[in-house]
Amino acid sequence: MDKDTSNESPWGLEPLIGLPELAEYLGIPVSTIYDWRVNGKGPRAYRFGKHLKFAVSDVRIWIEQQREPGPEDIDPQERW
Repeated sequence: MDKDTSNESPWGLEPLIGLPELAEYLGIPVSTIYDWRVNGKGPRAYRFGKHLKFAVSDVRIWIEQQREPGPEDIDPQERW
């Protein structure tokens, strides 16, 4: 099966986004992401000097982990 490379850079590397781009995408202040990082709650990041960059795949994984369980995810035994 061929790997989807539509999101890769010309160098074959995964795209990285910066703190402002992540904050804009999530619709939250940059300071909130800094707070999450201090508390170990934000997505994994790469540090290049004083700059933080986030791999798109890490952000996707982290976002999925933030999803609250739906009714189909709750064990019927636990509802009572």
